[in-house]
Amino acid sequence: MEKQLKLIWDFRGPDAQKTAEHHEIHLKEFIQMENLKNQITGVEKVSDVYTIVYLVVNENEMISVRDRLLPHRGEWYEV
Repeated sequence: MEKQLKLIWDFRGPDAQKTAEHHEIHLKEFIQMENLKNQITGVEKVSDVYTIVYLVVNENEMISVRDRLLPHRGEWYEV
């Protein structure tokens, strides 16, 4: 199985969760438009004022997706 990366966007402030949830909608649209192999996204509430949203991509897709979507950070993804 190919290595996968979790591209992460951080949202802070009182509207962090709503903003992250909205951003996930656009990530799902991007997955469909680009026919990405993985369709894994998610929103994780870290605290009342900090939420992350993520998109999982295969290693060979990472550079292209990273350069177009500009995530704040990334990490290896394991199921």
